[in-house]
Amino acid sequence: MTTTPEQIAAWVAQGESATLELKKSTAEKDRACRTLCALANGRGGRVLFGVTPAGKVVGQTIVDRTLEELAQEFQHFEPPLFPTVERVGVAPGLEVLAVSVAHSARVVSFRGVAYERVLNTTRTMTREAYQRRLQEELHAVQRWENQPAEGWEAARLDARELELTLEESIRRGRIEDPGTRQPLEILRGLGLLVEGDRLSRAAVVLFCTQETPLPDFPQLLLKVARFKGATRDEFLDNRQFHGNAFALMRKAERFLIESLPVAGRIVPGRMERVDTPLLPMEALREALANAFVHRDYAIGGGSVGVALYDDRLEIVSIGDLHFGLTPEALLREHESRPWNPMIAHAFYRRGIIETWGRGTLKIARAMGDAGLEPPSLEVRAGAVVVTFALPRKTTGKTTGKTTGKTTGKTPEAVLRLLSGDPNLTVPELAARLGKSQPTIHRALRSLRESGRLMRVGPDKGGYWQVLDD
Repeated sequence: MTTTPEQIAAWVAQGESATLELKKSTAEKDRACRTLCALANGRGGRVLFGVTPAGKVVGQTIVDRTLEELAQEFQHFEPPLFPTVERVGVAPGLEVLAVSVAHSARVVSFRGVAYERVLNTTRTMTREAYQRRLQEELHAVQRWENQPAEGWEAARLDARELELTLEESIRRGRIEDPGTRQPLEILRGLGLLVEGDRLSRAAVVLFCTQETPLPDFPQLLLKVARFKGATRDEFLDNRQFHGNAFALMRKAERFLIESLPVAGRIVPGRMERVDTPLLPMEALREALANAFVHRDYAIGGGSVGVALYDDRLEIVSIGDLHFGLTPEALLREHESRPWNPMIAHAFYRRGIIETWGRGTLKIARAMGDAGLEPPSLEVRAGAVVVTFALPRKTTGKTTGKTTGKTTGKTPEAVLRLLSGDPNLTVPELAARLGKSQPTIHRALRSLRESGRLMRVGPDKGGYWQVLDD
């Protein structure tokens, strides 16, 4: 599609960013090529010649020599880069050059130097970033998990965990029955052998026994802690476990079930209080699975950490985000490129993860269904941190009175609407009441905890039943 002056104006209005740089003229072509190199090493983007850094579209006179000099500069990209160049008339005799590049699967350098884009600035790529990009280039054929586990044999693995994985995979139709329960054949069927019959490191991650990871694999580690207050100054609980990823995930789940605060409610017609964790376990299981599947096992001192504070829960996975993914992108529809595809596939066959690329979306949906905000994601000091804010505990009674933010008019208004139409959705309730969807989720959660409202059937196709009108 041809770029128009209106499109140029729209890009300029957004300002310089991680994908856009403005140059007054091609006299700045050297610096512009550094930026094109950085954009190719990032998410792709464009440079506009004929626009001042302040955003004023001034254009420039473009002649054949202008394009020839630019093409000569392009020859200094390694590997070769072929930017798209468009001429857009903005005034009589004046044009803007829109030069675009796509993301490159290989690390690109300009005049022997690799560059990266950080916000709206181009800089020389750091050694860490350069090494990470090289790892990503080699990822399809050579990575930590698909290397042989030196000195390891199938006899050192947990045979029960292997059989459990096979049986569950068969039950879900995700693997053919090999007709034998010999560990080596199970591993072969799971795609966890390399160089013939040698165990891969992924096989050790998934099936080593609790006693065997040390000293070869100290990173097969789970750390769990309960802190007093909102800082790490004082421990109430602090434990560490070694073992395979499946076993460690079970221990993490057990720690959360035992340690998370609960919300209580009195159910009408029953002389007992029902307690449930303050955070939905479906969301927490998905977050834990993501941590074990996507962490960087190449870091010898790495681990998965579960840290519970008075106001939040943090699940920490050592490693970085790869392939251009950002924390913001993870909470939107995105393509999945697991850093450990062999480990991820075993989790999929086991039924712990269902669809690659949707884990974070499932977490956000589970939190929304519980009337809670989705967790935040950030990369912090070489680790991916998922933070769940703990809601204030509420205790609902048959009178319908609740404590917390949802006390007030919104729950009553929601209840009145659902009394008249039990099929209303959260967006419809929000639109009718002029409230945000998170506010409606909190109101629904308050009504459910107080025993005044219940959901009948699934999220899609079900309906609301008012218990205390």
